[in-house]
Amino acid sequence: MRMKTGRLFFSIPFIAAILLLVGVACGSQSEVTNEEAEPAATGGTLIRLWSDPPTFDPHLTGDTTSAGIIIEVFGGLTTIDKELEIVPDLAEDWEVSNDGRTYTFKLRDNLKFHDGKEVTASDIKWSLERAADPATEAPTVDVFLGDIIGVTEKAEGRAREITGVQAIDDRTISITIDQPKAYFLAKMSYPTSFVLDQANVEAGEEWLRQPNGTGPFRLAEYVPGEIIRLTANENYHLGRPKIDEVVHRLSGGDALLQYENDEIHVTGVGVTSLDSVLDEANPLSQDVHRSPPGFSTSYIGMNVNVPPFDDRNVRLALNYAIDQEIISEQILRGLLVPAHGVLPPGFPGYDENIGGYDHDPEKAKQLLAESKYGSNMEDFPNIVMALPGSFGASVGPSNEAILGMWRDTLGIDVEIQQTEWATYLQDLQDKRFQMWGGSGWVADYIDPQNFLDVLLHSESSDNHSNYSNPEVDRLLEEARTERDQARRFDLYNQAEKLIVADAPWVPLWHGAEGYVLIKPYVKDYYLFPLVIPKMRYVEILEQ
Repeated sequence: MRMKTGRLFFSIPFIAAILLLVGVACGSQSEVTNEEAEPAATGGTLIRLWSDPPTFDPHLTGDTTSAGIIIEVFGGLTTIDKELEIVPDLAEDWEVSNDGRTYTFKLRDNLKFHDGKEVTASDIKWSLERAADPATEAPTVDVFLGDIIGVTEKAEGRAREITGVQAIDDRTISITIDQPKAYFLAKMSYPTSFVLDQANVEAGEEWLRQPNGTGPFRLAEYVPGEIIRLTANENYHLGRPKIDEVVHRLSGGDALLQYENDEIHVTGVGVTSLDSVLDEANPLSQDVHRSPPGFSTSYIGMNVNVPPFDDRNVRLALNYAIDQEIISEQILRGLLVPAHGVLPPGFPGYDENIGGYDHDPEKAKQLLAESKYGSNMEDFPNIVMALPGSFGASVGPSNEAILGMWRDTLGIDVEIQQTEWATYLQDLQDKRFQMWGGSGWVADYIDPQNFLDVLLHSESSDNHSNYSNPEVDRLLEEARTERDQARRFDLYNQAEKLIVADAPWVPLWHGAEGYVLIKPYVKDYYLFPLVIPKMRYVEILEQ
């Protein structure tokens, strides 16, 4: 999900996003069970903080803020469970053809939309075709549905339907892909493939105020800047949620103070509050839970088609000029760990020997001098870095440190341009930025293809750097259909090493273990390293 869900972009500065989105709002494999509490669950309401999402439309989502709500309201053929396994959702089970290309899904017999209407295979076919319709302008259709035969033709307006999707009867649907791919079922858990109610969507532009989904919760209320309220779906096919409501407070204010005042039930712990909260003399220390590292990577992106980033030496110089260890230790207090490549630690295919860029000011200066722009710094192209945020808002101490290192080591001043989150996402998707930061990528599913192929293959719509290396493309394409897992991962390792050598990014941080405050009467608030449905597991115990 990108810190643009699953692939999901972060909607707030990365340090807060790791704590609030991966650790709290999205959830790690850590389980908060409060085993000492014996009373039964009472239904009740869970209250947490959130931000206004750019969209509630599953087919338009591309960020964690939107996806964290959407995955609770809608669903698809598959989902990711609390063991991080791909499991059936709307589908009851499936069969795969001998050539690995055709998946035949059998739907559950108790599937209903929130209004009680039956969900059929035709609804799923219509939904996939709606996502692929060029009029929908789904930003991720090629990435998540492009393997399906006929999606490209539909997305380009050359076909009326997706030929690779066939509704065989009301409870059976077949999907044929271009080549056998180990990660295809995982892709079907992403919101781009979620089922919608055609009558609901076609009722008018305000359909998203009352979406008729299939998920464990209904969208009951949305007041921009104030509240998102979800209520339990009594007829959810995987079992009614244990709580009655989830209230998302959208207004600002001090999160820790709201937690202390019992205005919210869960919150991440930021750097400035960490010592105080962990002090055993502080009653809040009894509510602290450790959240495992998120499957995420934060980076500064560079458009390699735009000066000065069309010169690899400039890109490398910017990397070698940054002392990530100092920033991590002294500013971020170890809550984020330096990234030396693309894949996060602990993720399948991760290779600790990728290398990365050690802090080397002299090497950085040499590389800049050897670039085609380094001979006369007075004529060095201006650099503007886009960040999400309101005009004049703080860019954060870690960004300030990076800008200072570039200035002091290389004599390069970078101008900051801030835009609100939805505009930032659209401009990023349209590849309008010269350089950008303040965002990153959270895994949508547990496969290296979701990082390396999705973000850095030359033909991917999510390759915002316009990075292109024919050998990298060849390796990624071979990995798509390789059935031997060890061989697949080796291909990804080779591709990642070439990517790091080309430096289309300035890799910054991976999530480290974090700290989350959770009220003692909240049970089974799971903490996951990626964005998956989780609120149906939560219980509120009698206090």
